[in-house]
Amino acid sequence: MTSSAAPFVPSPEPIPSAVMPAPSVESAPAPAPTAVPAPLAAPETDEQKGLNVETFAHNLAQLVEESGKAVAAYLAPREAGHTDDLADDIADALKTVGHVAEYWMTDPQRAVEAQTRLMGGYLSVWAGTMKKLAGEPTEPVAAPDPKDSRFKDEGWRESPIFDALKQAYLVTSNWANDMVKEAEGLDPHVRHKAEFLVKQISNAVSPSNFVLTNPELIRETLSSSGENLVKGMRNLAEDISEGGGTLKIRQTDMTAFEVGRNLALTPGKVIYQNELMQLIQYTPTTASVKKTPVLIVPPWINKFYILDLTPEKSLIKWLVDQGLTVFTISWVNPDARLAAKGFDDYMRDGIMAALDTVAIASGERRVHTVGYCVGGTLLASTLAYMAETGDDRIASTTFLTTQIDFTHAGDLKVFVDEEQLAVMERKMKQMGYLEGSKMASAFNMLRSNDLIWPYVVNNYMKGKAPFPFDLLFWNADSTRMPAANHSYYLRNCYLSNNIAKGKAELAGVKLDMHKVSVPAYSLATREDHIAPPKSVYVGANLLSGPVRYVLAGSGHIAGVVNPPAKNKYQYWSDGPIGPDYDLWLEGAQERKGSWWPDWLNWFASWHPDEVPARDVGGGRLTPIEDAPGRYVKERS
Repeated sequence: MTSSAAPFVPSPEPIPSAVMPAPSVESAPAPAPTAVPAPLAAPETDEQKGLNVETFAHNLAQLVEESGKAVAAYLAPREAGHTDDLADDIADALKTVGHVAEYWMTDPQRAVEAQTRLMGGYLSVWAGTMKKLAGEPTEPVAAPDPKDSRFKDEGWRESPIFDALKQAYLVTSNWANDMVKEAEGLDPHVRHKAEFLVKQISNAVSPSNFVLTNPELIRETLSSSGENLVKGMRNLAEDISEGGGTLKIRQTDMTAFEVGRNLALTPGKVIYQNELMQLIQYTPTTASVKKTPVLIVPPWINKFYILDLTPEKSLIKWLVDQGLTVFTISWVNPDARLAAKGFDDYMRDGIMAALDTVAIASGERRVHTVGYCVGGTLLASTLAYMAETGDDRIASTTFLTTQIDFTHAGDLKVFVDEEQLAVMERKMKQMGYLEGSKMASAFNMLRSNDLIWPYVVNNYMKGKAPFPFDLLFWNADSTRMPAANHSYYLRNCYLSNNIAKGKAELAGVKLDMHKVSVPAYSLATREDHIAPPKSVYVGANLLSGPVRYVLAGSGHIAGVVNPPAKNKYQYWSDGPIGPDYDLWLEGAQERKGSWWPDWLNWFASWHPDEVPARDVGGGRLTPIEDAPGRYVKERS
């Protein structure tokens, strides 16, 4: 593959049954740890600790009262006849872990060796703790990763008891991980699932997640005389009630933001709509614009305004200000009436309908397209369909963290096998769609130590409100997926990789990605847990046209939403042409700051011509309503 700018080649948050590309979001900064008293100092009085016994007793009574409200919120839907849908997931998890246990338990000697290894670790921790209590220097048996924020509080190091607790936990979790890695004869998918499950269990049972085993939480409880626990239980009851009997953990203050009030503010109009989408055209801010308009295809699993957050972070606003005519699709939040809508419907009534409308509004037959995440997968499939049918309306394209080949799709693959898909499809058939919360849970589990457990500790044990954060508001603003569309996506991408293999069909046409020859810009992000950079690179190599592959710093969201003014992160480009991602990365050039200007230079090299700025609708279409439109405001 080659680049127009330089020779190229393709330059990185309950156990659900579903998968989704949408979203993994960087979490808000954790609060700085407070000071810890010396571990062997004389015991403090209750007054010194801030503990008021009378207040503490009163708060304990309130805690019991609030816990009753939480239990009532949990039981209410069940008493009304609603049942949990976790039984199949739990059964699948037990079956997976059972394969690992079977390997170790069928050989007595192997089982004894495993137990001896674990007990040896515990004895080493105990011996080190005795030395530390005696004032002797000692090296830890197990130490957390320097990036692990769970144990940053000084209490985990200064107190021999908490240090021992931390090390015993790390010894246990490392041992459990080794048991999976060393189990021979496991199916690769079963091993992957087992590794993921063990990680989730290890993260859940961390001593940092419990009041009595976390020095920071103990201090918090004593200094507030237990008021933190009362507030935390109140938060828990509210979140269970908000989730309809299922815990819906708040990651941000959901009252701090509103789409159309302080998010998605770029001026524009909805100029077309059907049952699947609204099409928005944005108001120009420059006297002249690039002749070739830009159509953005966002993921339908999330809402489009990730690309139009606050004005300072908005990629859409930045593109408009650079002199581009920008259109974006805003997908509907579907209900059971759209259950039968499939991938081909999203192509036909989404991308194809949008192309028709862009041509009318702009007066231009040919368009540049931008696809983000699963929206990019749909766009790539549409390009293959158009190549097969002789439709050349797309002049060039950009893929943002888009997978076309799912061989290296990462941890989301643990949720997809024939058994899990059969269970999920049965549930979707009953409802007509997949609840957005299922997808959100899957994404959060990819980074549970960033997107789940810090909020459990902050909200329910410290009793604090989560910090207002626009990215996390968007992350919580989930959407549903039509049953037919989601099933097609999981089966043809994650399960069988049919799109990459040339075995998938859309509207009766077999897709061959090698026939896609339009110029393409493919962006990956280095820390992406949803669309790993190697996976994006392999998919970009399927295309036969000139491709510029660029690797941005940070993750699936922050790596994309990275305005130049902030001068954050970096990007890599211009690695050696070839199918090997590691060789490309080794030879790529690192550049500071945002990838946005690099993209603009690439786009201008293919589409340099300019015309006077266009009116919204082009005088041919009557606007329906102001951007961002009503589809994006519908909550699940």
